[in-house]
Amino acid sequence: MTDIQLEVVGVRIELPANQPILLLKEASQARFLPIWIGSSEANAIGIALRGVTPPRPLSHDLMVNLIEEYGDTLESVHITEADSHTYYAELRTSGGHTVSARPSDAVAMALVAGCPVYTTAELMGQAGIEGPEPDEEEVAQFREFLDHVSPEDFEGES
Repeated sequence: MTDIQLEVVGVRIELPANQPILLLKEASQARFLPIWIGSSEANAIGIALRGVTPPRPLSHDLMVNLIEEYGDTLESVHITEADSHTYYAELRTSGGHTVSARPSDAVAMALVAGCPVYTTAELMGQAGIEGPEPDEEEVAQFREFLDHVSPEDFEGES
């Protein structure tokens, strides 16, 4: 079975239900894996994505610290399957240990540990959604704009 590497795009809020969605993107194409998650998990992922170090370890920091304290490291996270709307994940360590986890917790830990997130081709085929391909010309124009813009260009605008 082929593993597909995922990038953590972020957490979005689905309206009108105000339900957080963890959005993962296939690294090699414009396919996305959306996973509905809880508010506290969304907050933890947001903190990790912003690179904020809290004054005291949050649960996900604590779990990564515990793994490391016992002489192991979190090597990768794998979103392994979905049953109805429930997703399952595994934490895999460099010492060969595998621990079952909720995807939201696993992704938060991956962000803290700086390790990759994967899923299976089968799960991506079942639950993945196609996204729009980026328009390369628009991207090039935007990069050109960013290369030449300065804060003074926005003075006096409101």
